[in-house]
Amino acid sequence: MNFIEAIGYKWAENKFVCVGLDPVWGKLPKHLTADSEKEGDPEVIFQFCKGIVDATKDIVNSYKPNTAFYEAYGVDGMVALERVCEYIRATTDVPIILDFKRGDIGNTNLGSARFAFDVLGVDAVTVQPYLGKVAMQAFLDYKDKGIIVLCKTSNEGSDEVQSQSLAVDGAKLYEYVAKQISGTWNTNANCLLVVGATYPQELAHVRAIVGAMPILVPGIGAQGGDLEATLRAGLVAASLDGIIINSSRGIIYASDGKNFAEAARAETLKLSDEIHVIRKAMSIAV
Repeated sequence: MNFIEAIGYKWAENKFVCVGLDPVWGKLPKHLTADSEKEGDPEVIFQFCKGIVDATKDIVNSYKPNTAFYEAYGVDGMVALERVCEYIRATTDVPIILDFKRGDIGNTNLGSARFAFDVLGVDAVTVQPYLGKVAMQAFLDYKDKGIIVLCKTSNEGSDEVQSQSLAVDGAKLYEYVAKQISGTWNTNANCLLVVGATYPQELAHVRAIVGAMPILVPGIGAQGGDLEATLRAGLVAASLDGIIINSSRGIIYASDGKNFAEAARAETLKLSDEIHVIRKAMSIAV
């Protein structure tokens, strides 16, 4: 089963929430870090992520570890990342999205793709398109994997580059990216886009351009994206699916106590229920 198919099965089960596994040492539960001799202890990081996974694996769409949060702890962090990915693969059927936003020349990308897909065994990666399709072919050639391309990101200030109009046809850069990725890049039907929940109008524009192509949507939760506006802008009208709603801090740091995993599950269920209610209202309206 390829990544797109796996995500489709999760949508069919009404699972839309992607949980970001982004460990920050100072935010981890104190009972986990108290006896550690050093910041970034891979066992502590693993146990934290394992707790989140065990508590949410039956209700999520996917997991998304961001490599920067592991790289910050050097070799120990990378050991933890490998253990976390291995554990998810061994104990769940939940797809793993590696958030590392790579995008370099071909040979460099080949190394990044091998690390993600062959070493960590993840199901999808985030990449940036600035160097063009030829450079990104090392990722695109992994036909069964999801290649999730940055289009309109959720961060404040992304308009500085992404919303600038092009001299070619007057389209904004993010619109041109959406058109290219859904067209000439997607020959293996394994591409997706990243569009932030903090830009619902732009999300609607992208959906109109790409049709039913899946979209990963960060920005719900700590970044303040409006869930209903996001769903109305981003869901595929015919099927009311097609988007992956990512939340990281709002879920994994719902509690810093011994109940951190239970609190993460509660927040995931809350977000899932909110999505269900909005989707149901939209289906009735249609």
